[in-house]
Amino acid sequence: MKRKYGLLLPHFGPHASRDALVGMAAKIEDYGFDSVWVRDHIIFHPHGFEDPDRTHVEPFVVLSAIAAVTEQLILGFGSLIPHRHPIYAALSLGSLEWLAGPGRIIAGFGMGTYDHEFDALGLGEPDRRELLPEHIEIMRTLWSGEEVSYKGKFYSFEDVDVHPEPSGGEVPVWYCGGSAAAVRRTIEWRLQGWMPGRINFASFEKRIDRLKKLMEEHGVEQMPEVSAIPITSPGRTFEDGVSKVDAEGMLESARKRKWLPGASGGFETPRDLEGALIAGTADDIIESVEAYHERGLAHLVFDLRNRFDEWEELVASLAEDVLPEVRRG
Repeated sequence: MKRKYGLLLPHFGPHASRDALVGMAAKIEDYGFDSVWVRDHIIFHPHGFEDPDRTHVEPFVVLSAIAAVTEQLILGFGSLIPHRHPIYAALSLGSLEWLAGPGRIIAGFGMGTYDHEFDALGLGEPDRRELLPEHIEIMRTLWSGEEVSYKGKFYSFEDVDVHPEPSGGEVPVWYCGGSAAAVRRTIEWRLQGWMPGRINFASFEKRIDRLKKLMEEHGVEQMPEVSAIPITSPGRTFEDGVSKVDAEGMLESARKRKWLPGASGGFETPRDLEGALIAGTADDIIESVEAYHERGLAHLVFDLRNRFDEWEELVASLAEDVLPEVRRG
């Protein structure tokens, strides 16, 4: 599978701006990046290691704007949360693909971390382990372009069709999540990709082993496209790059996620975050990217969220110093 490289867009936090998004889109494409990605929230409460600013520009709006000024960039959601009605989600994704052009959309879906968004929308407390597969099933059925009737646990409707339908019959759907259950759902639901987000190498290796075993058990021959979105922080040295992110906040998050321990036997130093954090010189970053590919990664998305105040400079640095080397690899 071809190696691909993307960027998480600065559509949230204090440095979100039209210039950083629309103004940079064509340049990102010219630099040779394959994809750009957005997050999804209705009510945005930043993680502890992020800036507390609650600005969050709606992801469909952002990717529609990017689609209008680019020709080839893949436009990815990492990830959508099932708080939209699936009829609306199916129409929105089909419409975005119609605007952008065939094959340019990836609909990454996750269950969402927080209950407050579902509560605020009046959705109560649905079991999202049951809600999400029903949501995806409805979208895939509607993308046929035919009239559909459906009766499920959460949604029921009759004689509904949505247009435009995706050019390839459906928008590729990925599962976003780093748990063992996330890998299982990717295979059982026959999804086209798996994106664990931030995950350290030890945990990633274990999940890849499980992915391959489940493929064999379920008779799945086509490997899902495997991606990750590591926090990325270029610097003069590894320590310099680490100094510009909230490494302690990331270590605390890693402990809560119950990842397999890092090199120290726990999560005590930034080195234990290898895979979830890529930091340092261009050579350091290249080494980390190659280590990911050796473990089965196909599509790496650089997450510069802690450095969005240096967005243009860091994107240029990755494009000039890192992309040519990892593509040769």
